[in-house]
Amino acid sequence: MALSKKLIDIKSGKLTAVQNVSNFLDKIEKSNKELNIYLHLNPEALKKAEEIDLKIKNKKSLGKLAGLCVAVKSNICVEGLITNCASKVLEDFVAPYDATIIKRLKEEDAIILGMVNMDEFACGGSGETSAFGLTKNPFNKEVIPGGSSSGSAAAISANLCDFAIGSDTGGSIRNPASHCNVVGLKPSYGAISRYGLLDLSMSLDCIGIITKDIEDSKLIFDIVKGEDDLDTTTKRITETKLKEKYTIGFVNIENFATSEIEKLVKNKINNFAKNNDFTIKEIDLPLDIAVQTYYLMVYIEFFSATRKYDGRRFGKLIEDFAGTEVLRRILGGKEISKAEYEGEYYREAIKAKEYIRQKFEELFKEVDLIVLPTVPKLASNLGEKLSLEEVYAQDVFTTPISLAGIPGISIPLDSIDKKAIGIQIVAPYGAEDWIFDLGKKLEKSLD
Repeated sequence: MALSKKLIDIKSGKLTAVQNVSNFLDKIEKSNKELNIYLHLNPEALKKAEEIDLKIKNKKSLGKLAGLCVAVKSNICVEGLITNCASKVLEDFVAPYDATIIKRLKEEDAIILGMVNMDEFACGGSGETSAFGLTKNPFNKEVIPGGSSSGSAAAISANLCDFAIGSDTGGSIRNPASHCNVVGLKPSYGAISRYGLLDLSMSLDCIGIITKDIEDSKLIFDIVKGEDDLDTTTKRITETKLKEKYTIGFVNIENFATSEIEKLVKNKINNFAKNNDFTIKEIDLPLDIAVQTYYLMVYIEFFSATRKYDGRRFGKLIEDFAGTEVLRRILGGKEISKAEYEGEYYREAIKAKEYIRQKFEELFKEVDLIVLPTVPKLASNLGEKLSLEEVYAQDVFTTPISLAGIPGISIPLDSIDKKAIGIQIVAPYGAEDWIFDLGKKLEKSLD
């Protein structure tokens, strides 16, 4: 059910907020032991629902999301709830305040249902690195759900919340959205406040939204976006005038994706463009340098971000309690930082990041939107051993968008061998409305 319709049902009394919460709690109780999506539930959820129902009964003013339930990635602070980044380092850390996005959701009477699983400290792309056990993929329980926002995507896929929020640094929302067959939005950098997000990489992190469809994604985005005095990177995102006809850039992915994914995506997009009288233009992106640039920046910025986990102020000493992938990034960042007095790496990565950003600017003079697969290959099986190069190569289609700071959304396209395939729509900075417009048209054509 579209969230807009559910809101009408709640406000009319056809579905009470208490019933909505109770329905989700019942489903969670039955399925969470197997799926391992929720790490902690909000003990105040039913009480909040009762308050909303009382408002409705007394005909008091309601928020725009009254009675809807949201799942929160466990690296986004919710006052009074354990925000542990799926790590033993912060196992008992209770957030003392609300992140700005949580504050805005609460102001609109959304109900925080609970905190969901993730790759530890957002380090990982499979959903398997959590200190509290891997997340299962409800679409296909034999394969990875993707990461690092594994719990957020799985919660939507399993119908265990109305919408979910997560973080995306280099694909951490779009990747699991693709594998779990749901919609995942990474907004323009600065469109949604990051205040209250425990950071992975300060120059790349974005808070984003996971939903069932494009309409729901736009509904939530329009409510939570905007400037925030507590986050100086935030910007005002104004409405973008829609077009009747779009010129779509299709990225040349021949050397980066499997042939089955390349063929599927190309055929679907060509048919879609033909049926809508859109122009398709093949383009090239500097995909060959994106992953290397991204991980160099992440290693250094994550190393810096983790110096606060020293075992004295809060949590435990991260080097003593973190998992393998977290330690790899800390140690890598430490070693890279040692060479910084000569400017060997980080400054070169910043130059490459700027080059990629400028490349997108040039391309957007030729095309309105860009499409490409979300991931280059089918989801691997749970527990499957991959080399580090193979793991990091999964981000080849998502990291360029993050480095450019522009919006991208993954929407379900099809499946191969019961493994979901997502397609990514990319727009110029601040043009989320174009993404939603084309996304809706594409959803309709696929239906």
